[in-house]
Amino acid sequence: MSDTSLEGGSLPSLATSVSARQRASLFYGWWIILVSATGLFFGGVPLTVYSFSVFLKPLMVAFHAGRAAISLGYTLKLLTGAAAAPLFGWFIDRFGPRKVILLGTAMFGLTLLANRFVSGRVWQLYVFYILLGLTLHSSGPIPYSSVVSHWFDRRRGLALGLMMLGIGLGAVVVPPLVQQLISRWGWHAAYSILGCAVLLIPIPIVAATLKETPQQMGLQLDGVVAASAEDGDPASSGFSAAEARRTRAFWVMFAAFALVSFSSQGCLVHMSAMLTDAGASKQLAALGASLMGGAVLLGRVGTGYLLDRLFAPRVAVAIFAASALGFALLLLGATPLAFAGAFLVGLALGAELDIIAYLTSRYFGLRAFGAIYSLLVAAFAVAGALGPLAMGVGFDSTGSYHGTLIPFLLAALIAAVLTSRLGPYRFLPLGGE
Repeated sequence: MSDTSLEGGSLPSLATSVSARQRASLFYGWWIILVSATGLFFGGVPLTVYSFSVFLKPLMVAFHAGRAAISLGYTLKLLTGAAAAPLFGWFIDRFGPRKVILLGTAMFGLTLLANRFVSGRVWQLYVFYILLGLTLHSSGPIPYSSVVSHWFDRRRGLALGLMMLGIGLGAVVVPPLVQQLISRWGWHAAYSILGCAVLLIPIPIVAATLKETPQQMGLQLDGVVAASAEDGDPASSGFSAAEARRTRAFWVMFAAFALVSFSSQGCLVHMSAMLTDAGASKQLAALGASLMGGAVLLGRVGTGYLLDRLFAPRVAVAIFAASALGFALLLLGATPLAFAGAFLVGLALGAELDIIAYLTSRYFGLRAFGAIYSLLVAAFAVAGALGPLAMGVGFDSTGSYHGTLIPFLLAALIAAVLTSRLGPYRFLPLGGE
């Protein structure tokens, strides 16, 4: 198949009639990205992951518990989410992502409202976070990445990056917003307000506008590229989950992403506490968490842009190395350097889910994308659950975060080395060499 420019030029004759209609209006795939980004903004990652560092100290006061005990609730949530992720991946491949998103988002919003039943006993907090974990990935990157990957091929990296802007914007907006809500009305009200927003905003938008594939609207992949006979149907080509697990590339990705998640999410959860320990005010510490979210935002778009133009493993190596530098700056302890370190760590965290989704499609295809991607996200989630717990235990034992920041730095470096060992893509973009 000839390489066709997405910006203009001649189009394959097979696509002439359809592409002429598409040139007359904006390709609907870009609306799919906007809808997906909106859903991710109100999903479990911004509202319960990036906000947790702001909830940490209020929950310690409310439950008369240490940092490790409260961090255990976060850990249980992520472990539960990791256990449920492969099931959601199977549901997505079997029933389609739209149904999973609508049902899962509704359950997530109702669970947030149920925080009112959590009183002063820490085991009740654990139950609350376990329930949040059950729906964490139903409104997260797994189903939305499946949708976007079926709409885009040659611009898939950029499309995934723009979609992930929803999480990045949430990472910037939610921490200071939650800090204001907690300061005015308490942590119960903060979670309840977030739950109402989830029920009232993303569900109607997704129900009215989300289409799973361009074929449902008589459109084509990327808006201009029609698959030729030798290309086959991209949505039906690729590995099964069992076949993917037998490849070296799968386990290299599994280990590398787990290591970076372990370290970066450990810092994410404790960032506000780390900055207040360094002398920053509560609001400045919340802004520090927001700065980390800003790096996540930059990582989303920047990584997506680069993935379409450079060999993706090389992009990952550079980002993971930058994360290692961030941990080194956090070790130095001074507040300005800590903010710079938070930014670099956030950059890696922002890039990781984009890279996982992109590499899944390029090394294993789209045939069982939901199942394979969910397994890698499960590893990401399990490691991310253990990182904050390790950091909390380390602080409670020594009164400092230094004992865990050093292993985090080493983990990021090992992840960079592992990613550099990935081989060539198995599934090139349509028209690619």
